[in-house]
Amino acid sequence: MRFSDLLTNLPNLVTTPAQDATVTAPASENAQTVDAGGIFLARRGASVDGHDLIDQAIKRGVVAVVGERPPEQVNCPVPYAQVVDGRAALGPLAAAYHDYPSRKLTVIGVTGTDGKTTTCSILHSILTAAGLHTGMISTVSAEIGDEALPTGLHVTTPPAHEVQMYLARMVEAGLTHAVLEVTSHGLAQGRVNGVDFDVAVLTNVTHEHLDFHGTWDQYRRDKARLFALAAKSFRKPGTPKYAVINADDPSADLFRLMAEGVDRVLTYGQDLVIPNLDMRPETVEYGVDMTRFLVQRADGLRLQVETGLVGPFNVANILAAVATAGAVLGDDVTPEMLRSAVYAGIRDMPPIPGRMERINAGQDFLAVVDFAHTPNALRRALEAARTMIARDRRVIAVFGSAGLRDHAKRRMMAEIGMQLADLVILTAEDPRTESLAAILKDMADGCRSTGGEEGDTFWRVMDRGKALAEACALARQGDLVIACGKGHEQSMCFGTTEYPWDDRKAMYAALRGTPLLTLPTASL
Repeated sequence: MRFSDLLTNLPNLVTTPAQDATVTAPASENAQTVDAGGIFLARRGASVDGHDLIDQAIKRGVVAVVGERPPEQVNCPVPYAQVVDGRAALGPLAAAYHDYPSRKLTVIGVTGTDGKTTTCSILHSILTAAGLHTGMISTVSAEIGDEALPTGLHVTTPPAHEVQMYLARMVEAGLTHAVLEVTSHGLAQGRVNGVDFDVAVLTNVTHEHLDFHGTWDQYRRDKARLFALAAKSFRKPGTPKYAVINADDPSADLFRLMAEGVDRVLTYGQDLVIPNLDMRPETVEYGVDMTRFLVQRADGLRLQVETGLVGPFNVANILAAVATAGAVLGDDVTPEMLRSAVYAGIRDMPPIPGRMERINAGQDFLAVVDFAHTPNALRRALEAARTMIARDRRVIAVFGSAGLRDHAKRRMMAEIGMQLADLVILTAEDPRTESLAAILKDMADGCRSTGGEEGDTFWRVMDRGKALAEACALARQGDLVIACGKGHEQSMCFGTTEYPWDDRKAMYAALRGTPLLTLPTASL
């Protein structure tokens, strides 16, 4: 493609180059990995100014540069275009390079503090059961037909150029629908800029990421950007735009406001006091390893659900997915076809990695790994754990709190752990460059403030593998040990290094009496 063609729909374009170039590779803001024949996007970062890396990118063979500085301030021997905001430009550049793949798909975006991956997975399974060729990009993987590609070490939406690449591969594979997990970081950093959404879905908004967003209001506004994108982005012929909102969430009105311009807003919830919901549950039955209920739609249609997912929070996730599936399928399916797709899609859905995932090594108690890394998610996970065991059995929780992240949630999570678990072991969870001992001290203070006694009802065990082993050693027949915070992730960060780590393998090793140990001394 011609560089000038790619600049056509670029937002905030200030100057265009005097010369053109033929582009044969996508844009990237990483000067070390940008492909020859591609475009280097130079922007001012928090610690590095990309304009200082232009020479490095040119040595790799880029044919053009987009940057934020005026051309006269940049010594650039290849065609150079100036934009106001480089971060906002990467997505549209990548979309144009791949010929706007999201305009050839029905695209559903799911955001929220908790439940995004689960909701995406449920929706993907329902739409697939309905016969739609559906792809998915989540923080676990990108599902493109029979192919599953990893999307990163830690939780966030992939970079903008990767999102567009995945969407383009979906189009090439003949898919017609795409489900995207959209994080607040991804929205604030423009990682889904250039994606033309048709449906925006909200699971919930609870305390998280204030270290990045600064304030609670800004966090909510950043999440709500998804709904503005859905309302204002390119309209595909014959594809209506929807917003699907959790009416139980206190922020529901903000998201409804941001969705102004969609064709219809659908609401779901479990609060019986809220009137005029489009979808709510009826006759919910929670079992040790099964949840059954009816989804009641406002039009009178009832849909049977049977799932291995446990806990009220998963009922909410299922409601979100069912409401969205109904909107996407629309009049293309009969009520009986929708019933069948919902029932089979949810019943036959494969387990979601690291989401209330059970680990069995022949022990006489339950062992579970969950991704819960926010106060609300920890609360919901521990509440669900209670439904899985007898009343006289105990919940033993193992968790930590990440370094270089919101400090307030350390104490909050410790307090929740002491309130809802019988025994708590505080341990490492990506301490990064912070002192792990200092993180655990903050959490121990939270445990004590809620009546915990160190050495009796809670412990600090710095090595996560040893912490899991000690939790399993404490467990009696019929108890439940739950490790929260890492879930599906494949590494743990100490200092600035990502060390291989998988909580599921670590739990299995702990159950077998051969704990995996990982505690670099630099983290102490």
